[in-house]
Amino acid sequence: MTDIPLNADVECADGSVGKSTYVIINPTTQQMTHLVVKEKGFHHTERVVPVDWVVETTHDLIRLRCTKDELAKMEPFIETHYILEERPRYDDVRHNAYLMLPYVVGKTEATLTPVEYERIPPGELAVHRGAHVEATDGHVGRVDEFLVDQATGHITHLVLWEGHLWGQKEVIIPVSEIHHIEEDTVYLKLDRHAIESLPAVPVRRR
Repeated sequence: MTDIPLNADVECADGSVGKSTYVIINPTTQQMTHLVVKEKGFHHTERVVPVDWVVETTHDLIRLRCTKDELAKMEPFIETHYILEERPRYDDVRHNAYLMLPYVVGKTEATLTPVEYERIPPGELAVHRGAHVEATDGHVGRVDEFLVDQATGHITHLVLWEGHLWGQKEVIIPVSEIHHIEEDTVYLKLDRHAIESLPAVPVRRR
């Protein structure tokens, strides 16, 4: 079983490269398909890394088999598009307003407005550390990390972080008890009482 930590250090074959920020999973098969890595440096670009490139993990470190240069060639997680917008120039509107009331016609100026998109494969979801976890009877905590079967790539357990009913503990929840996952929220089949009876370990801060 492999521990896939989020907000953990990530190393390439030739040194430290950044932090893990998201895992991308297929919600139907509960299989992890990609890891998102935020690179060090001025731009902090996030890259989508196939899970096959992960060679080793600990609770606070992920090692990849690629080099830094190979990582830099992988697809960015956030893709930015620019939309051309035309807006009235303020000085022209002010100049024309007293002449053309109730209608104002002035010159326009073009601006490029950036719009960002997460590049997630069709039918899959990106889950980050801190995503909400909901029991059948309400909020119970946030996602800390996932446990993955190394042989199959399937997620076996969700690690629940800081459920308010249990204080400073992590609760390990079998993936079979996940009802469904939507953007930024994991919904469980269990109620709070059932979750309280699951095995727990002390929170490991990093």
